[in-house]
Amino acid sequence: MEIPMILDPNAVRALSGVTSKKRLMQELGSIAEAAYGVPHSTAVEALLDRESLGPTGVGHGVALPHARLEGLEQVVGVLVVLDKPIGFDSVDRQPVDLAFALFAPIDAGVEHLKALALVSRTLRDASLCAKLRANNDPATLYTILTEAQAVQAA
Repeated sequence: MEIPMILDPNAVRALSGVTSKKRLMQELGSIAEAAYGVPHSTAVEALLDRESLGPTGVGHGVALPHARLEGLEQVVGVLVVLDKPIGFDSVDRQPVDLAFALFAPIDAGVEHLKALALVSRTLRDASLCAKLRANNDPATLYTILTEAQAVQAA
């Protein structure tokens, strides 16, 4: 599995004015709806339900919210870079400014886990995260992310 298999270039955004976790989930739902046709309210509700089980902030300013949804054919992702970090109840108590949301079919099973592992591994790279944080052009963000994974795979 590779990032371009789960992340459409239209699902990458730099956002300003996001001031809370709930607002971030709303934005992720809007982007998922625009890029993949996922119903906004369904996406937001599923993300918030998953978040209620335990925060998906993995540390170092990164969050990996994820949810399973009816009607999806494959795992899809949304990447956002925030202009100002927000509180996220992360494991290291640090605010979040990078979020990569994953939406998986209800019966995705191992594909969902593979996608989570891929994104987690990719965003563990501090220099990659620094490059993402230093840019706000969606096309550049997509290129940084996909090229980084190609280098890791080589």
